[in-house]
Amino acid sequence: MKVLLIDDHPLILSALKSTILGLEGGVTVVDVGDAQSARTILQDNSDFDLVLLDLRLGDADGFDVLREFRAAYPALPVVVVSASDRTSDVIRSIDLGAMGFVPKRSSNDTLFEALRMVMSGGIYVPPMNLGDERMASDAPADPSMVALRGMPLADDGHPIAASLDSLGLTPRQTEVLHLLLQGKPNKLIARDLKLSVETIKDHVAAVLRSLGVSSRTQAVLAISELTRPPGSPQGRRKTDP
Repeated sequence: MKVLLIDDHPLILSALKSTILGLEGGVTVVDVGDAQSARTILQDNSDFDLVLLDLRLGDADGFDVLREFRAAYPALPVVVVSASDRTSDVIRSIDLGAMGFVPKRSSNDTLFEALRMVMSGGIYVPPMNLGDERMASDAPADPSMVALRGMPLADDGHPIAASLDSLGLTPRQTEVLHLLLQGKPNKLIARDLKLSVETIKDHVAAVLRSLGVSSRTQAVLAISELTRPPGSPQGRRKTDP
């Protein structure tokens, strides 16, 4: 696995690099301290498997860089590693297409778990208060910009049913949820299921109501909480970075 690590703090950059190199399976890490260097490296190299991005860079806003990279390299997963653990920053990162958000205060085990989840096609979000999350962002995410693939899947590629039984979804709504979490817009879901777009809109609305959320981004966060393994690290929440 080849990782591009972007952080403008030399000590944190060095510490993160050492930690990531401890992953099993052989990892190559290229580290840079600014957005422009990262742009140049990505333009010259197409073999990166993962980008780890700090939100606070000296020469650019991390959110702008995230938006730029997701548009330019849609197949390259980006994980935000930030000193912030504010719910609003997590939501905005996922809205912009990040496949994970790891607060820098997290343990090495949590970082490893997040990277393994992302590289297996999932999305990692830190434990959070979903009530706070709903208040932080009520705006629906743009499905063309959000890579919502992130719930853990069973061996057959479908959602883990045991974790979803409590939602009371119909079989069709469960299918819609599965496709929604793949980041597919309503039009593509309708084509896949051979239903009208209006019918899909009704199913999506029902799914969001069952989860108690109002957008696709909030849905993936809620599913992440529902399917988080028992005993997984919860961490200590902060109110400010």
